Amino acid sequence: MKPRLAQKIAFAFLLLATLLVVLPVLVILLIIVAKGASAISWDFLFSMPRDGMTAGGIFPAILGTLYLVIGAIIFAVPLGVLAAVYLVEYSSDNWLSRLVKLSIVNLAGVPSVVYGLFGLGIFVTFFRFGASILSGSLTLGIMILPVIITSSREALESVPRHFRTVSLSLGASRWQTIRHSVLPHALPGILTGMILGLGRAAGETAPILFTVAAFYLPRLPQSVFDQTMALPYHLYVISTQVPGIAENVRYGTALVLLSLVLLLNLAAILIRSRFRRKKKW
Repeated sequence: MKPRLAQKIAFAFLLLATLLVVLPVLVILLIIVAKGASAISWDFLFSMPRDGMTAGGIFPAILGTLYLVIGAIIFAVPLGVLAAVYLVEYSSDNWLSRLVKLSIVNLAGVPSVVYGLFGLGIFVTFFRFGASILSGSLTLGIMILPVIITSSREALESVPRHFRTVSLSLGASRWQTIRHSVLPHALPGILTGMILGLGRAAGETAPILFTVAAFYLPRLPQSVFDQTMALPYHLYVISTQVPGIAENVRYGTALVLLSLVLLLNLAAILIRSRFRRKKKW
């Protein structure tokens, strides 16, 4: 077979594989937009629920989702980055460190319901935080921690070794080298892990089902020890357990959740792009 013909066949298969991935996603998005756009209104987005969630809006669920995602990121990002720095810059390359790295990768594949049960046992029961925003945020933070550690570790390892060598040869300490010569160049990769964590934290139902979520709360939470509504759990309940909910309300709630995740991801991507433009080597 001629090389040019083989290349065209390979490109055709790659294009087909891409379409098989992209087209179903586009179809799902189009269905959600077509069936849910009619439900989107000022009252739907910014009013409180009424009459057992059969009337009113979903503002507490939107705000609760933001609380949980922000709380999870505040907990997971600093801890994950520091863990990655230790694994890359300080730990020795021995069987124990390799076992820890393998365990972190495996933790990323643990089902979310297991994290929910862990949060119920540790934060809700043992630490007595109760079903609260604090318990839900910590549970989501632990759930996305392996993703952030793994992406941060890969970002740190991608920084050329001579950056460290030059900095140390000029008399900088190891921490000064990490702080000024390594972390700034690894930041775009770290933000990529944060984006992945944002998407997963915002869309999970099982962890918040056990630790924080309430279906109907016609008021806003007053502290981190209060329960809150959340869009993923709210969507699950109105789609499976509440009869008589209009179809456009269900799809409208799904559309709001997707839009919220996309906006959070877009903000993180813009920040990442700003730092990536400054990255030169």
